Amino acid sequence: FLETAAYFCMKPKMGEKEVSPHSFFSIWHEFSSDFKDFWKKENKLILQERVKEAEEVCRQKKGKSLYNIRPKHDSGIVSKNCN
Repeated sequence: FLETAAYFCMKPKMGEKEVSPHSFFSIWHEFSSDFKDFWKKENKLILQERVKEAEEVCRQKKGKSLYNIRPKHDSGIVSKNCN
């Protein structure tokens, strides 16, 4: 534990000889909670951007028709009987 605290440059509070686990993990808990909140917000923004991009691609594909619709010619039996 002391090596980990030294790695993160933790210094003991005034009046203490060593860094206590309580002080280290209280700071670590705050950091990890903030990180998790920012992570969720960032993922939500990325998801919204991807949805917008996908919607734009769909709009562009709907604008370009992949097939042509030709008018129907009256050449069947029903059309001959009606004339």
